[in-house]
Order: sequence, then C-alpha cells, then structure tokens
Amino acid sequence: MTYDNILILTRVITGAALTFIAILLWSKTRDPAWLCIIIGTLFLYAEIVYTTMETFGIIGSGFASVYGFPVFKMFLVNLPMICYAIGFILAIVNKQL
Repeated sequence: MTYDNILILTRVITGAALTFIAILLWSKTRDPAWLCIIIGTLFLYAEIVYTTMETFGIIGSGFASVYGFPVFKMFLVNLPMICYAIGFILAIVNKQL
C-alpha cells in the first residue's frame, strides 16, 4: 500500500467517523449555528468521497465540468467552509456580546 493510498484511507475513515458524530448531534440540537456546522461536515465528507472516487478512476476528472473547469469539485471543496462561516456568524449573533 502506497503512502497516497494510506492518506486516502485515513481521510475516508476519519471523515466517516466525523460524519457519524455530526448526524448524532443533528438529532440532539435544533440550533441554527450547529445545524450549519453539521451540514458543512456532511458536505466535507461528500468532497472526501468524491475526491477518493476521482483518485481511483471511478469518476472521470472531467465530471460536471464546464469548458474544462471542474464546477462540481469547486462547489464541493468550498461549500463546507461557507457553511462553517455561516454557522460561526450565527453563533456570534446569537451570543449577543
């Protein structure tokens, strides 16, 4: 097993564990800030799975691209950070410092 495959495997396993814990938290909370963090985590795992499938050749690198620009991959890479930012902003606003 190569170094790259070990990195991919650990990323998939830790992402799956993180996603499982996020889903458990989802059933316990209804706070909008936490829900944004949870949704961001789910999108992060979707990006991990997509990248893994792309690395192993299951999905072509041109999947959902416009003029050679990978729109879907860009969407998956950036959406978790946007969800995290919204969640943090909602937490700050709700705290009313």
